[in-house]
Amino acid sequence: MTAAEAAEKGLARSLGLTHSVLYGLGITIGAGIYVLVGLAAGRAGVHAPMAFLLAAGVMGFSAATFAELGTRIPVSASEAAYVEAAFRRQRMALAVGLLSIVTSAISAATISVGAAGYVSVFLPLPKPVLVTGIILLLGAIATRATLQAVSLAGLMTMIEVAGLAMIIGAGFLTLDLVAPILDMAPGLADATAWPGIASAALLAVFAFIGFEHLVNISEEMKDQRRTLPRALFITLGLTGLLYALVVLIAVSAVPPAELAASPAPLALVFERLTGWPLGVMSAIAVAATLNGILVNMIIIARVLYGLADRGQLPKRLAQVDQKTRAPVFATLMAVAGILGLALAVPLSGLADLASIGTLLIFVLVNLALIVIKGRETSPPPDIFDCPFWVPVAGVVTSSGMLAIDIARRIGVF
Repeated sequence: MTAAEAAEKGLARSLGLTHSVLYGLGITIGAGIYVLVGLAAGRAGVHAPMAFLLAAGVMGFSAATFAELGTRIPVSASEAAYVEAAFRRQRMALAVGLLSIVTSAISAATISVGAAGYVSVFLPLPKPVLVTGIILLLGAIATRATLQAVSLAGLMTMIEVAGLAMIIGAGFLTLDLVAPILDMAPGLADATAWPGIASAALLAVFAFIGFEHLVNISEEMKDQRRTLPRALFITLGLTGLLYALVVLIAVSAVPPAELAASPAPLALVFERLTGWPLGVMSAIAVAATLNGILVNMIIIARVLYGLADRGQLPKRLAQVDQKTRAPVFATLMAVAGILGLALAVPLSGLADLASIGTLLIFVLVNLALIVIKGRETSPPPDIFDCPFWVPVAGVVTSSGMLAIDIARRIGVF
């Protein structure tokens, strides 16, 4: 889609590399580490860092696939557009688009429940009340212009990254991190450790959810072909580095069982490292988790907009407010769905569902690129062109993670 066509449809081409990376970091970091580090430690114990590294490896192949497809087809509702371009089946594309919406809604609901845990440090109110207030407040913000909402998300991203940097700094100053790494290696040779690592890796996939949603705002980037691949890889690389360090420090500072039982796990880690009150890191974690909810709302609205714009959902969802140039009605539908999920489903169940949905999307998107490349004698000019084996590896690794989850659920391990 050309810049003129995007402008005519009401979407502002206003996002550069800085805003895009801040957006990617915000939806990824806020969606994972502040909420799920305790649950992952409960499943994998001291081996939890390995689960995050395993998940990062799975994400890496698909990141390259999204980079190529995003430069080939820079539109909203991107995953659906990729599947339609590859398989030429509108119903299949709609199903993928709806799966993307549901997965993002589950992600936002998961973070909402985690956010309530941190907010309860300051406001000891019933969790349903906190969850409802958080979602409605952020829904009002999400209806604003894209640049305004993403700028606010970028500010909160800088706060949440600063919080992780404080934990890393405190960990290096107060802990011997070499010994835990050396102690971890012999345990990896024990076959009984791997079921827990595999189970935690599925949760860790949730912690990386977000970077791929950069393709859904590619239509609003100033220069998709240069900005999108860079934003994808910078986001994934920085996120992986931060996660590896933070999880290592967390399981070194606090026993995994205690970490798993805490409603505010990283606040507990920071308190244990520094002796500072629980509220210090909880305040930062509030910003981090709120950010994750906000950017998921933005994404859901854009996917609804893209599907409606192509005639696959009611046209009202494609309406754009004349003043803010944002899809307000689609955003309100996103808010309603997130609120319902957050109040109805437990946190760990939401996280697993979001990871499964994301992996299914990754399998289909990688298959789409395989089909598209298979039809061509040479790639089109001016795209990010990844080797053919990359989407193949993306299918294998994402399918492998799904197989691990199925084996866990039926009691193989």
